[in-house]
Amino acid sequence: MKKLLATSVVSMSLALGAGGAASAATAIDWDMQSTYASSLTQLGTMGKVVSDRLSAMSDGEVNIKFQEPGAIVPALETFDAVSSGAVQAGWSTPGYWTGKDTSLALFAAVPFGPSAGEYYAWFKFGGGKELFDEIYHQYNIHSVICGVIAPEASGWFRKEINSVDDLKGLKMRFFGLGAKVMQKLDVSTQLLAGGDIFPALELGTIDATEFSMPAIDLKLGFYQVAKHYYFPGWHQQSTMFELMINLDEWNALDDSTRAMIETACEANFAYGLAEGEAIQFSALEELQEKGVNIHSWPQEMLDTLNTTWLEVVEEEKAANPSFTKVWESLSAFREKYKLWKDLGYLK
Repeated sequence: MKKLLATSVVSMSLALGAGGAASAATAIDWDMQSTYASSLTQLGTMGKVVSDRLSAMSDGEVNIKFQEPGAIVPALETFDAVSSGAVQAGWSTPGYWTGKDTSLALFAAVPFGPSAGEYYAWFKFGGGKELFDEIYHQYNIHSVICGVIAPEASGWFRKEINSVDDLKGLKMRFFGLGAKVMQKLDVSTQLLAGGDIFPALELGTIDATEFSMPAIDLKLGFYQVAKHYYFPGWHQQSTMFELMINLDEWNALDDSTRAMIETACEANFAYGLAEGEAIQFSALEELQEKGVNIHSWPQEMLDTLNTTWLEVVEEEKAANPSFTKVWESLSAFREKYKLWKDLGYLK
């Protein structure tokens, strides 16, 4: 992966011509408000990687400074801050902004959705990016997909879950569209930023949580409070991350600087995918050593969750034309992709 990123840097330098990246790029000095701490594996560190790579590629001319959550605005106020120009950029995932437009969740993680390769294929070549730009530009934001992580876990629970009935009445931190599925199963959900989850779980403000993949959940210490860990992450088979940029700032850049940002984000996507796949098994081994009980959902439970998800889809389509447009685009692509998937990949 280091060789891949080095090749990307060299290729970008050649594309910018003999004068070098610094002479071709628009010099910028921006703040990038992150929704994740820089110490948080992948979710935060990928933001640091892209910031550092852009500085290196441009000889320091493209300086997009990673700002810790709350450094300028609270984590979940990043969207509004970028939109208004209070900060020039933000590091996040589109799934945090469903309060603005529920269709944005479809660009973050889709319950029972595609793996990273299929997901990115739709985004880049199946019409996803055009819809993404159309939605974000309404809010004076240009967002660039800038990372991905592997499948997540399904959640941490204090008690073993043997049926859908065991979920009823639980208070649970849950993200994105999966939260709407859980709500229909009588789970009370709330969206908490990463740093707020452990205290809420420890104090009993919530009974259960999902957050991310084993390597990330391990670092946040959820195993200290909840010992039952469930897979697969039906709600997030892959999760995409974004570099949000104020649209006025984006429009003011020259073509070479825009290309540099897009190239750095494409390299970061590959970096995040490879890293995420490489670090999970050792984390799972450590969690088992700490006494965590690792469970797989029975098929009947997954079937119930999937049926409930399809009910959520119909409700969201009825409520939001943008959701309908994005869902139909993704679904049409996946139906066509299935021909290749079924023939080309081992079952």
